[in-house]
Amino acid sequence: MWESEVDGKRLTFHLAGINNQNFIMRDDETGTWWQQVSGEALHGPLKGKRLTQVYNDELSFALWKREHSRGRVLRPDERVQKNYEAANWEEEYAKFRVVTPVDANDKLKPRTLVAGVALDGKAMAYPMPDLEKQRLVLDTVGKTPLFLVMGEDNKSVRAFDRTVDGRVLEFFVKPDATPLQLTDAETATIWDFSGKAVSGPMAGKQLRKVTVLKDYWFDWKIYHPDTAVYTLGERLPQANP
Repeated sequence: MWESEVDGKRLTFHLAGINNQNFIMRDDETGTWWQQVSGEALHGPLKGKRLTQVYNDELSFALWKREHSRGRVLRPDERVQKNYEAANWEEEYAKFRVVTPVDANDKLKPRTLVAGVALDGKAMAYPMPDLEKQRLVLDTVGKTPLFLVMGEDNKSVRAFDRTVDGRVLEFFVKPDATPLQLTDAETATIWDFSGKAVSGPMAGKQLRKVTVLKDYWFDWKIYHPDTAVYTLGERLPQANP
């Protein structure tokens, strides 16, 4: 998700094409072409400019509704419904050939879903199947200590900076908690899936959110050629109830 304003001027974007199954956008005002995944201007008067990213995350509807009970939902436009992709579009697109060269030494298949994080000039890809098994991963990307956590729906992933008031905390999944809850080893504060401390010494604190991009491996490594890949380790210990 990107801001539509560049150099103080608001632009209007439309889908112009697809490159390796990734959108190319065109703005009406200057005719510049933009890469959807990176926000970079590829061709036209604004070539080299970058759109400003807006924090967003990808959640299952049930989880989103729980957090935003009065939230509004964008309904499909019945007037152009015939132009929408079919419900099984992901299965159909999976049949398409990708143009990204396949490295024989790659541990991931091209269409493996990854949760990608890019910070401080560094990038890390976390395979979704590994996150499903481990649930929570403590890591450092660039200079930022962080953790990724998988929601109880096994689809929604969020990442947070685990530095609070200048101190780096170690987080764990709280066992048997529904909905999902976390606790930190240093203060035993309880945190929810939104990164808010709901009880304990740090109640009311909010962890800084880190943008996660769920993407196919073949696409992620195009735009992050120096990315590292997380390797599944032993399951992290869970906190005592």
